[in-house]
Amino acid sequence: MSRIGKLPVNIPSGVTVTVNGNQVNVKGPKGELSQVITGGITVTTADGQVVVSRPSDDKEHRALHGLYRALIHNMVVGVSEGYKKELELVGVGYRAANNGQVLDLSLGYSHNIYLKLPKEIKIETKSERNKNPLIILESCDKQLIGQVCSKIRSFRKPEPYKGKGIKFVGEVIRRKSGKSAGAK
Repeated sequence: MSRIGKLPVNIPSGVTVTVNGNQVNVKGPKGELSQVITGGITVTTADGQVVVSRPSDDKEHRALHGLYRALIHNMVVGVSEGYKKELELVGVGYRAANNGQVLDLSLGYSHNIYLKLPKEIKIETKSERNKNPLIILESCDKQLIGQVCSKIRSFRKPEPYKGKGIKFVGEVIRRKSGKSAGAK
């Protein structure tokens, strides 16, 4: 039995989970999410909990069992608490600004990069004197916010020599020493 899959998902107050055939809808104060369940996995709700079960011990059923339980748990946490990611721009002259849902990045290229964000994501940029600029993203969809963070980070990944680039707040970059002076 899957260790993750057999754990029931507790439904907090203010969150409703409805199962229509093979579609699970989760609605809460932060938003509404839905997920289609495939592969013969069944989802039931009872006593304030969501239980995911599988028809057999086939390899595919075992894999999908834990996957769908984790996805449903992420949806429940997302609509009740939400997810927040913070990105930090490390580098001289790196700037970030937002105009509505459009993120404007100045990352040392010959041009600015403009990225239109989905409406499900709330964005905020902070630029304080003598501190690195911050990009703060909030959403109820964990997959979407992770994908957007990955896209923003891909414009200028942190490099190991000076540590310049876009990194998550609190992330530790493994540093390299560079050239050895006078190696003969």
